[in-house]
Amino acid sequence: MIDIHSHPLWEVDDGAKTLEDAIAMCQLAAQDGTTHLVATPHCNYIYAFDLDVNRQKIAELQSAVGEAPKLLLGCDFHLSYDNIQKIVETPSDFTINNGSYLLVEFPDQFIPEQLDRVFYEIQVAGLTPIITHPERNPVFARKSGLLYHWVTRGCLVQITAQSYTGQFGTPPRRLAEAWLERNLVHFFASDAHDTRYRPPILSECYRKVAETQGEETAERLMKRNPEAVIKDMPMPPHPPPLESSKPEPKRGWWSFFSGGG
Repeated sequence: MIDIHSHPLWEVDDGAKTLEDAIAMCQLAAQDGTTHLVATPHCNYIYAFDLDVNRQKIAELQSAVGEAPKLLLGCDFHLSYDNIQKIVETPSDFTINNGSYLLVEFPDQFIPEQLDRVFYEIQVAGLTPIITHPERNPVFARKSGLLYHWVTRGCLVQITAQSYTGQFGTPPRRLAEAWLERNLVHFFASDAHDTRYRPPILSECYRKVAETQGEETAERLMKRNPEAVIKDMPMPPHPPPLESSKPEPKRGWWSFFSGGG
């Protein structure tokens, strides 16, 4: 399995606290069957993203853990005005393994009405946005049609493995299950922050996907799709996204992108 979203780099965000914690996270991931793990430090209003520091730390961590898992660098990129300017100027600083795939994190309280334009600018820059953990975002919980909207416009979707297996509670699990049924999920990743509460464990999620959706789907979402990302290759064929059969409340186009309701 390949994990495209995790936080093992110590003292750079709210993930690993020490080098020892980071080593333990990587060892646990390897024992669980993860062959490649992408370290994705936050880049937001709270945590600054320092590429040089992150490169130094990932090299030190790889040396400490040995060959497995293979460590790569990315970014948990928060969508904000300042960040959008950065990604247009130096996109490879933030993408996964210096490729064209970018993890993007939405604000928790509202969706800016100009976000279609933001995604357009990101795509014009040659990048493919991967929306991270929407099942844990209150806005997506209120407006499930948003995800279909952006998937049909070229965005990809990453769900947290622990959400799908129930560790984040019933609402995120139900959203993850429903979106998987509608072909709106392209990846499961750990979004690991430690070894106890948010560990880098993917095998439980893999088993559930295989049992409910079939082995081929589990292989695609947890091996082949993330492999394409880390190698910066086109995505494998994916079933077309399906609209929800549940009717959405009628609202104007402006309110579709706002946080109310």
